[in-house]
Amino acid sequence: MALLEDPVKERYGLELCELAGLPSGTIYPILARLEQVGWVDSTWEDPAVHEEAGRPRRRFYRITGDGAEHARDALARTYRARKQPLPGWAARPTADGGVS
Repeated sequence: MALLEDPVKERYGLELCELAGLPSGTIYPILARLEQVGWVDSTWEDPAVHEEAGRPRRRFYRITGDGAEHARDALARTYRARKQPLPGWAARPTADGGVS
């Protein structure tokens, strides 16, 4: 869900931990599996950026189009099973710029 909130935005691992409310030992294995199946892409931060900031290098993750489609389907099934309305960010964009 955290990656679907803004599908084009890259987020680093600890940011995703915070957004999801889950520990890194849970998030990083999930991200690795999602990347293996092509649902998530990752890139490393430019070394100059983290050196200047004086912190470890960050790895950024972004959901792919295929991953977003699969995630929306899974979330829709979960929300339907719980009989809850689907959040707006989980709706699929349509060709005319709307959502379905």
